[in-house]
Amino acid sequence: MSAFSGMEELLQDFLQEASDLLSDVDNKLVELEQHPDDTRLLNDIFRGFHTIKGGAGFLGATEMVALCHRTENLFDKLRQHTLTLDPAIMDVILEATAEVRHMMVSLASAAQPDAAPATLLAALDAVLEGGAPLPAAIAPAGTPTQFAGGPQAANHGPDWSALLAALAPPGRAPEHAEAAATTPVAAATPAEAPTPRAPAKAGVATAARDSTIRVDTDRLDQVLNLSGEIGLTKNRLNCLRAELLAGNTGPDTVNAMDAAISQLDLLVGDLQNAVMKTRMQPVGSLFQKYPRLVRDLARQLGKEVELEISGGDTELDKTIIEDLKDPLVHLVRNAVDHGVEMPAERIAAGKPAKSTVRLSAQQAGDHIVLEISDDGRGIRAEVLRRKALDKGLIDYETANSLDEASSLKLIFLPGFSTKDQISDVSGRGVGMDVVKTNIQKLNGRIDIHSQPGLGTTFSVHLPLTLAIMPVLVVKVQQQSFAVPLSMVREIMPLVPDSIQHVSGRATLVLRDEVLPVRSLAGMLNRPAGAAPFGVLMQTSARGSFVLGVDGFVGRDDVVIKPLADIKPKGVSGATLSGDGSVVLVLDIEAMLDEPGSVMLGYTFNRESASAGTPRPDALAA
Repeated sequence: MSAFSGMEELLQDFLQEASDLLSDVDNKLVELEQHPDDTRLLNDIFRGFHTIKGGAGFLGATEMVALCHRTENLFDKLRQHTLTLDPAIMDVILEATAEVRHMMVSLASAAQPDAAPATLLAALDAVLEGGAPLPAAIAPAGTPTQFAGGPQAANHGPDWSALLAALAPPGRAPEHAEAAATTPVAAATPAEAPTPRAPAKAGVATAARDSTIRVDTDRLDQVLNLSGEIGLTKNRLNCLRAELLAGNTGPDTVNAMDAAISQLDLLVGDLQNAVMKTRMQPVGSLFQKYPRLVRDLARQLGKEVELEISGGDTELDKTIIEDLKDPLVHLVRNAVDHGVEMPAERIAAGKPAKSTVRLSAQQAGDHIVLEISDDGRGIRAEVLRRKALDKGLIDYETANSLDEASSLKLIFLPGFSTKDQISDVSGRGVGMDVVKTNIQKLNGRIDIHSQPGLGTTFSVHLPLTLAIMPVLVVKVQQQSFAVPLSMVREIMPLVPDSIQHVSGRATLVLRDEVLPVRSLAGMLNRPAGAAPFGVLMQTSARGSFVLGVDGFVGRDDVVIKPLADIKPKGVSGATLSGDGSVVLVLDIEAMLDEPGSVMLGYTFNRESASAGTPRPDALAA
């Protein structure tokens, strides 16, 4: 039987509130380290911990109460100025907050948490008694941690499993469960071996993503009101339908029916938007996890880094926020590890010793743009090309043909890394390609801009929601297909005389830019026709190109449904058109990777070839 039988709802409420409070405490602790005399911050931190302790006591979590009480006493000494905060003491405090979060994972599995490690409790007691934390109980700045299976050995470092757990919602175990199961707290003495932590409970390890969401009651009231109005409109339509069936087909009845349908159309649109808003959450709930992450990583690497966050109130679909956690962890860690320099190097370059990493979000139309930027050393395109050549990821011909923007994109190749030495932070080349893949799964794209000596910015463009996708419906041989509207930049007539051939491939010059031209029919392995229209598409992997199509149906907002039991490459899913026919939603990025997708090319007869005039009536598949 569960340790919390009959208290499940109360437990979930506590876990949600405690998770939010703990994230807020972590952020304020990072801020307190910069402003140790800020009494307001200390009081806020003390109240947050006190609230968590009270909830844990109500649930009978005595070990969590004991840990919170010790930490509270430490905060109280700081408030009374009988203790002076320094980085070593802050390490102990943050280790305590990480342990509280670990205990919350146990509570999420309906089990009482075990006692905190004796080494952590001893470190807290040592600080409370006026002494320094035991040397082996904290990670000295700049000391790399042991990477499981890696060649570089070290003794201690931040508890990365706890940090990953901090990024997971209550009830969800860290994805690297094997690391979480074996990560020790540092020993009290060099000779004393740390005690491995118990593995996460099975119920937690197999828990799915967080399926709960907080919704403002005003938004629910709006949904309820719209539902009521739709019900009234439905009743009106039923009455008009009865009149039509009774033979009353006069103009008044027809006009009333038209008005009622128009009203229903408006109400359904409003209801759809209102329901979508219930799924929207501020990205600040995601951003608040990273100040602690940056602080611990910077201390581990011996760097001075300040994280600036803006746009936290920008709203995004909860599903996307969940799937963004891992990519953003990679990008933030790379900014601290790869991007910013050591303090001495920055000073020698005329920069302040402390570097700045910025994390921002803003809405741009029906998209959201997340930016992760740093003021570090930047990325040199020639270095990336040389590294890619050395690793055999590209050949010399490709390297010589790459411009600076294309060279920067080499960082997204699988197996690519600029690190010569592998550590637990980076160096294995399994980060940025995963980031790109995960973002593409969200129908987004990632761009990189860098200036040597000034810094690097990664820009992530994402749709506001995945539930409804704006699409452009095009025609190929009388069949309709949908392409994501986010990739569409322009629609144009495709005049045969404007097509030029470069190295046997069809191209189009548009505003001094040479663009490849592809036939959608050819990409679908169908005989290509005249394709009188072109759609300027922008992809994250291959840049811009012109897609040749037979015609257009128009713009639409569609609900995408997956195809049952099959996942053909190049197809995101399907939707229904207004006439009830099935329309496939195409995954353009995946189709471009298919070897069967070919360039749109004109076939020449003997006479027109000599004259250099293409035949518009015959397009090569």
